[in-house]
Amino acid sequence: MNARLLVLLPLSTLPLLAQSSSVDLPQITVLSPRVALQEPAGTFATPVSALSFEPLVDVQARNFAEGQADIAIRGGIFENTGFRIGAVSLFDPQTGHYFAELPIAPQMLSAPTILTGAENAARGWDANAGTVSYQWRAIKTTGFASASIGEYASRRGELYQGYVAPNELAGGRLAFDVATAYSRSDGSRPWGEHEFVRTSARLQFQRENAQTDLSYGFQSKEFGWPNLYTPFPNVYETEDIQTNLVVLNHRVELGQGDYLSAGAYYRQNHDHYVFNRGEPGANNPAFGPPGPSFHKSWVYGAGFEGVITSNELKWNFAATWIDDELKSSSLIFGHYNTQNQIKFSLLPERIWSLSGGQQLDVKAGATYDDSNRESSTFSPVAEIALDHLNQPLGLRRVYVSYARSTQTPTYTALNSNAAKGLFRGNPDLDREIARNVELGATFVNDAWTTTAAIFYRKDSNLVDWTYSVSATNARSANPVDIDNAGFELVSRYTHASWDVVFGYTALHKSADYGAALIDASFYALNYPEHRLTLAVTQRFGHGIEVRMDNEFRIQKPNMLRHSTRHPLISSVGVFYTVSAVRGLRLSCEVQNLWNSDYEEVPAVPAAKRQVDFGAIYSW
Repeated sequence: MNARLLVLLPLSTLPLLAQSSSVDLPQITVLSPRVALQEPAGTFATPVSALSFEPLVDVQARNFAEGQADIAIRGGIFENTGFRIGAVSLFDPQTGHYFAELPIAPQMLSAPTILTGAENAARGWDANAGTVSYQWRAIKTTGFASASIGEYASRRGELYQGYVAPNELAGGRLAFDVATAYSRSDGSRPWGEHEFVRTSARLQFQRENAQTDLSYGFQSKEFGWPNLYTPFPNVYETEDIQTNLVVLNHRVELGQGDYLSAGAYYRQNHDHYVFNRGEPGANNPAFGPPGPSFHKSWVYGAGFEGVITSNELKWNFAATWIDDELKSSSLIFGHYNTQNQIKFSLLPERIWSLSGGQQLDVKAGATYDDSNRESSTFSPVAEIALDHLNQPLGLRRVYVSYARSTQTPTYTALNSNAAKGLFRGNPDLDREIARNVELGATFVNDAWTTTAAIFYRKDSNLVDWTYSVSATNARSANPVDIDNAGFELVSRYTHASWDVVFGYTALHKSADYGAALIDASFYALNYPEHRLTLAVTQRFGHGIEVRMDNEFRIQKPNMLRHSTRHPLISSVGVFYTVSAVRGLRLSCEVQNLWNSDYEEVPAVPAAKRQVDFGAIYSW
């Protein structure tokens, strides 16, 4: 570890690319305000790529994040995290492992915003810990082509083109963009190869204060990995996932922060899972029937949200409707395979002006959740904030909030065989409930901007997958009550030629699984007790830029983990913009610089270090 730190320290004086969403970067960039490397090595960028070193998000990848990754926020598990684009909440009813399957070129989306606490309870859906929220980016007439090659026979290619019509139509302009991407690799471990294809297209109507987007995306992912989901030795699992997504969204800005946004979507996900590719016809202990398993899910969704000021009140409101269906060769042991859900939220807000330009901001309201499979429930949400402060240490804002939120289990937990197999479900799992209280603050001091929060979240009936030495061939879906206490801090320094973003998270949990015999948890108790991130970028001039992301963590002990629990993980990239050829940029990236063997998910082998060389030509 000491030798690694000696190498890291000189590089950590180089700052990181942490551009804000208002800065135009090359179209290949997955814009993120707190991450240095915006592009992955080994495959093409996806919306999840910008989250890998995000201080507020813990990405627990199997092989690499773009293949299969669980997204955890504030110590929650993968099914506690929601994804939102515009006014709609995207969802996979089979399993939270597929929540991040978004077949959309990241060049079409804004930087991700992480919703937590009261904001997540009011605007998120079916996500008790947090929501990753995107908006649709305005199209410009621009494009790029990129390619890369690297270790393990990795190769990647991408093409993007946006176009805005020069003439007005009905008071606005039509625009469209299209993107296609392909990657394949033999993988850094045996049976770890992949082949990915994504195509997305969008039609946009732009007006001065409004934007309408109609998009379609298709993504095909075939990939394998040893122990992708299982803890057994010499098991080589394979996924073949195909996702179709159609989204329509309209947003109009009403001025002074008021807006209206509405949308609808259709999503289809087809999953072909093989337990052991070395013996594809062998008995599959995961579900009982022989051979591979097939799952197909459909989701129809709609959403509406906005803020409208009337007299002295701001009305914050949102609504979500979801209808889903699952067909499966193995998830057939539950009570149902269709469900429709609805959620409404209303938070009236009042702002009082105080002396010295300060403001007191109070909002309080409730959300309503209902399902044709579960009872309905009301949940209170409230926040009090003091804004525009000018206190010592640069204190600008302080707030306290309380929020209750709920969500329902997915079909893998509900419909897996409860009596045998590797994945053992429970058809009688109840609605999951979270109660969150927090105190937070924002500091601004010269070029430093810092946000901090202390929070306590009580999860009731959280669905976790657990392990017991009395049944070593089973992963069981068990409800658990967990007390989560945490502290988050993100601090950013911006300079003309360099930037630094530092993040720190501390978590402590107390879990009660009732009468269930639990020796280890794959998800709920797979969390960092301490996690530090450091993103740095140095812009040297003459077209040379170095970007580096670093993460150090002290992970909660877990009997299933075979690797260290206090890893140092880094990725670094060197980029050169060729002055002699306008629009050409060359790159060299190293992922997992120290070749860490850290298992982000217990018992799942880590991907090895990988070096890639790439080029992008923009116009």
